[in-house]
Amino acid sequence: MRYPSVTVAAAISALLAAGTAVAQDEERKLYIFNWSQYMDPEIIEQFEAEYDVDVVENFFNSNAEMFSKMQAGGASQYDVVMPSNYFIPRLVDSGLIQPLDHSQIPNMDNLSPKFRDPSYDPGNEYSAAYQWGTTGIVYRTDTIPDAPESWSILFDPELNPNQPFALMGGEGNPTVASACAYLGHGYRCTDREQWTEAARLLLETKRRDNFSGFEDGTPQLQQIARGVIHAGMTYNGDYVYYRSEDPEAYANTSYIIPEEGAEIWVDNMVIPSEAPNPELAHTFINYILDAEIGAQLSNWTYYSSPNRAALPMLEPLLQEPPSTPTEEEMARLEFIPILQGEDLRVFQQIWSEVLSR
Repeated sequence: MRYPSVTVAAAISALLAAGTAVAQDEERKLYIFNWSQYMDPEIIEQFEAEYDVDVVENFFNSNAEMFSKMQAGGASQYDVVMPSNYFIPRLVDSGLIQPLDHSQIPNMDNLSPKFRDPSYDPGNEYSAAYQWGTTGIVYRTDTIPDAPESWSILFDPELNPNQPFALMGGEGNPTVASACAYLGHGYRCTDREQWTEAARLLLETKRRDNFSGFEDGTPQLQQIARGVIHAGMTYNGDYVYYRSEDPEAYANTSYIIPEEGAEIWVDNMVIPSEAPNPELAHTFINYILDAEIGAQLSNWTYYSSPNRAALPMLEPLLQEPPSTPTEEEMARLEFIPILQGEDLRVFQQIWSEVLSR
């Protein structure tokens, strides 16, 4: 556009002012990429009011979906992302997240010792724990009575020859690990021959007449309540939530952590490498790690808090099993092994064959 000479200076000033306003608007927004149904809306409202910002939330349903979107430009679109523990090294190696400035997160000191300096992120260089939980088995006690605390509920056809059951779908890591554990290889098996043996077991399981299919944890819970299936893999927090919401529907159910080993997982807060507002992202992470906010979050999600300072403020049902495992159960829990490079490629190929055959 061509301006009359007498208004050129004014026009330039107006354009610069408009650009500054856009930049300021951008600075007043925080972009979060999180699992669905995993944040108390009141926490967002409180943060917006306290820091005079707008929070924009987007959601993913799997770590694989999150990783793909981060690779496709998400590293410059989001300020805070919540990946699971075994995806942190992949994000680091891909250059998709940046180191945290601990001087801006004094509430990092509130984390319980077991969530500081984790094996998947030494020194919490890139991540701060958000919520944690376990992956175990839920089954109907009225149709599979006297079941042992074992993966045999799912893999032993003699123990459960008739009642429909399901396994976990998604990325496959917990399902392959559970098969490895049942076979005596340990939950953290990383040997390719052991993966192959686990895959054979999973294929044999698929051929059983009472195998219902691969399902995410939440749909399995709903099907168990309706009696569509009678056993399946799921997450402890989801189970506690549904059981508390409808005690009658889940009266004849139980959640167990198999004695052969099972998963402890941690969802974390990270900052993408090209986050639009990294300072505001640090402020948000520090806010979530506040003791009262940490308790408010877990009391809403029904998952365990990694925040030691928040623990006394948790609802009573979150301070007992299955929300908080016993010491004996904690000894059975392990992180999913971190797979990278050729090992990751081989694992993904094996899991794809399990799903397709």
